[in-house]
Amino acid sequence: MSKEKSYDISKRNVWEAWKQVRANKGAGGVDEQSIEDFERNLKDNLYKLWNRMSSGSYMPQPVRKVLIPKSDGGKRELGIPTVEDRIAQTVVKMYLEPKLEPHFHEDSYGYRPKKSAKDALTVTRERCWKYDWVMDIDIKAYFGSIDHELLMRAVSKHTQCKWVILYIERWLRAPVREEDGSLRDVIRGTPQGGVISPLLANLFLHYAFDVWMKKHFPHVPFARFADDAVLHCQTEKQARAVKEALEQRFKVCELELHPDKTKIVYCKDGNRKEDYPNTKFDFVRFTFRPRRLKSRVGNHFIGFTPAVSNKASKELRTVMRRWSLHRRCNDSLEEIAYVVNPVVRGWLNYFGTFQKSATHPTLNHLNRILARWAMNRHKRLKQSRRRATYWLGRVARTEPNLFAHWKFGVRPATAQ
Repeated sequence: MSKEKSYDISKRNVWEAWKQVRANKGAGGVDEQSIEDFERNLKDNLYKLWNRMSSGSYMPQPVRKVLIPKSDGGKRELGIPTVEDRIAQTVVKMYLEPKLEPHFHEDSYGYRPKKSAKDALTVTRERCWKYDWVMDIDIKAYFGSIDHELLMRAVSKHTQCKWVILYIERWLRAPVREEDGSLRDVIRGTPQGGVISPLLANLFLHYAFDVWMKKHFPHVPFARFADDAVLHCQTEKQARAVKEALEQRFKVCELELHPDKTKIVYCKDGNRKEDYPNTKFDFVRFTFRPRRLKSRVGNHFIGFTPAVSNKASKELRTVMRRWSLHRRCNDSLEEIAYVVNPVVRGWLNYFGTFQKSATHPTLNHLNRILARWAMNRHKRLKQSRRRATYWLGRVARTEPNLFAHWKFGVRPATAQ
């Protein structure tokens, strides 16, 4: 007679969770086991994980600390779970997310199915036309500041499933392995890099911010993407009142508004004439600010609208440098396109949504890199960038779909 399991977790769910983790790829955790390593003994590995989760004996390993550079010169800490722990977290997410989704606020857009950053941008742009003032908020070190007791109280409000609560608590308490190999105990926060972390972070802010705003400031619309939010106000006085109240609310929730990144912004345009020091803000990698626009009938006017931020453009240029295309002299232009196009296509799909002409300087930078590649590849072009650019332009005329940005219309100068 087989021993009955403590928790009813299906093998099918573990298998589906594995497929999601494999599709998302990602680096190994503290055990240095890659997805490929895990897959070599897949059947046994998945069975062992299911067996331990079903019996209650599953214990997560420490998360591996990784520091990635930020644009302001600082570093963001990520906590990378092992492949096995990512699968386990996905099993819990698959159970919990459908229960939470119906309760989440309609203007919460980050890390949610059928919600996107584009949706947040669209509604924010429209509201900037209707409301003169914006409060742009950023929560200081949000993922590392979440209070575990308050979070578990929120989780328990939506499920009494014992194994879900048990494993979330264990993940929250899992130690962090520092870069020097030492272990650090965790008393607050959820690791940015874990599968379950975005869902838990959304749940926490649902009660700390979304529900609170709806109750205390029902006439102040907002769009939130993870820990970044934009609130729309009728007057500067209203914006300052909301800011003061929100600071007090976050103190109760053990959170803090970032003193430098949180600001009140005047949505200045051709009809809004007030002088105010802040007339722009960044949201989901776009910069909202006054811009010279053209109407459908050809008239020019000043509108307050989003376009790709300087920070995002700089990040793509950094990616371009890492490709080191000028050194790939043995590759054909088709092979270069194979490397470049997936990234550029994704970039265009997102940043080309609003004011796509703002992406042209960065895309033209890519054309200059390709011209440099041509100079190194072909001896007859080696001494003349102008000649290399002209040659590239002829290629663009005959094969306009070879590169994603050529198809988009941004081609070398001689091919315009």
